[in-house]
Amino acid sequence: MKGNAKLITVLNSLLADELTAINQYMVHSEMCENWGYEKLHNAIRAQAMDEMHHAEWLIERIIFLDGSPTVSKLNSINIGKTVPEIINNDSEDELDAIRSYNDAIKLAREVGDQITADLLTKILGMEEGHADWAEIQHTQMAQMGVENYLMNQTSGSTAG
Repeated sequence: MKGNAKLITVLNSLLADELTAINQYMVHSEMCENWGYEKLHNAIRAQAMDEMHHAEWLIERIIFLDGSPTVSKLNSINIGKTVPEIINNDSEDELDAIRSYNDAIKLAREVGDQITADLLTKILGMEEGHADWAEIQHTQMAQMGVENYLMNQTSGSTAG
């Protein structure tokens, strides 16, 4: 089915965002595992897996709309050097993604592509969940201090 060219371009831009997020999250996840923060490792790895699903769904939709998915483009990757930096960088990227998905949903509706709008809305909900998770981590660090927060992220901890 021939899709709207502008929408396909936007979908490819979202795809680049998702592919970038996968790489950034996987590095952050492995850094957390290396530092012994098993709970953070698992949480960030799960988010990377979500981003992989988003990329897969976008690729499927682009192909359905007779477009060509661009999988070779990545945006700048922002690797944190500490856990607070990791969470902050990932949080900022999620907030950017939320804005981008909202704009893309609006465009999909404008060009009369409700199925794409529905897919983007589904992904948007997951991105909002990631942003909410990061906000919770920021709140916990502020309330209990970074050291106590990090102690709760080790595999030996029962809290967190």
